[in-house]
Amino acid sequence: MNQIIECVPNFSEGRDLEKIEKIVDSFRGKQGVKLLDYSNDQDHNRCVVTVVGEREPLKAAVIEAIGKAVELIDLTKHEGQHPRMGAVDVVPFIPIRNASMEDCIALSKEVGEEVAKLYNLPVFLYEKSASAPHRENLAAIRKGEFEGMEEKIHEPQWHPDFGPEQRHPTAGTVAVGARMPLVAFNINLNTDRLDIATAIGKRIRHMNGGFRFVKAMGVELSDRGIVQVSINMTDYTRTALYRVFETVKFEAARWGVTIAGSEIIGLVPMAALIDTAEYYLGIEDFSMAQVLESRIMEE
Repeated sequence: MNQIIECVPNFSEGRDLEKIEKIVDSFRGKQGVKLLDYSNDQDHNRCVVTVVGEREPLKAAVIEAIGKAVELIDLTKHEGQHPRMGAVDVVPFIPIRNASMEDCIALSKEVGEEVAKLYNLPVFLYEKSASAPHRENLAAIRKGEFEGMEEKIHEPQWHPDFGPEQRHPTAGTVAVGARMPLVAFNINLNTDRLDIATAIGKRIRHMNGGFRFVKAMGVELSDRGIVQVSINMTDYTRTALYRVFETVKFEAARWGVTIAGSEIIGLVPMAALIDTAEYYLGIEDFSMAQVLESRIMEE
């Protein structure tokens, strides 16, 4: 692959494995496209796919997957811990190699326009692709979720960028855009009190005065009897994972709560983990050039 673009579509299905496999099949066996990872979470009722590819093959595979999700997922029967407004909730494109942010913005607009026509699906452009400042933040677009979008979409400031000004009856709406690499980083707490996780999420997220590149909320993991601070790190180069982890640890201690563990959903840039290891090990004057795998990958 000469030009490599990453796409991380989020589908609102985390429990029906047969449906998940049918959607993910859209990325299998396609020349110029490589499926890197996919994971599902039953509590969130969500599947996150990570795929890379050359521009045109990737575009075709993503459009196919969106169509399959629209066909299979009915949000009138969907419930889960994670906010959602569409069967395909969000479709971000990320530049990886020999691709610019402008390339990803153009691709996101092409995909948005095509899926709107093909599937009669309302499309919002977000992040770097946003058509207005108030549409950059995915949380602002998604507010009200699938149920609230039935009325919200008729408001002048929330008319979709592509597609009908009416929520799809079963597939809702979708946000398509271009962004920096995102790290989905969740921290589990040794308590079943959702109010504690929610309070910590509010303290660390940017919209409430926390870290600039952090989005966070409290989530209940009912199958494990604990709660989670679910976090999106939107620019790990400017807000480090270890800084957020230590802050959550400090805030939890105020309630006499400890951290049970943490998890990363999907793939993560090596630099984000090296940065964290450097901090906890106290390594001085360390560089990525000292990482064996990084040197091997050099051209």
